[in-house]
Amino acid sequence: MDTFSKYLLTCLIGVVALGQFVQVITRYVLQIPVMGLEETMLYPTVWLYMLGAVNASRENTHIRANVLEIWLTTKRQHTVLAIVGEIISLIVGLWLLSWAWDFTRYSWRVWKESPTLYIPTFYSDISLFIGLALMMLYTALHLLRHIRTLSRETAR
Repeated sequence: MDTFSKYLLTCLIGVVALGQFVQVITRYVLQIPVMGLEETMLYPTVWLYMLGAVNASRENTHIRANVLEIWLTTKRQHTVLAIVGEIISLIVGLWLLSWAWDFTRYSWRVWKESPTLYIPTFYSDISLFIGLALMMLYTALHLLRHIRTLSRETAR
């Protein structure tokens, strides 16, 4: 899974960078804008954003402002803080996931299309639900790992 996500994110970054490069060259250098390029760039850009967040969740490298860690001295206190943080993240994330599910159902029902190329926007809209679902999965796995660590520390 790590290898697949690494290559997928690399491909998405390449596609977005290439699209932006083509846009700049054709619009500002050649003075010939490519019709629909912004529309098509929406899809890899949104997927890159969401899958990048999933990757950060998988690696547990999201930006955190753990000011409390300054005052906590023991490893056990740090683990308890991590558990509390994961629980809060899970609660908020599941709440957002329910909204994303409602949005996905709406997007499926309405089946909007992009204005120029008539590409269904559902294919970018669903990235929100899939990304949040995967982030919640990894958050739950990190929570279980922290709980196991705490139970091992308590058993000693």
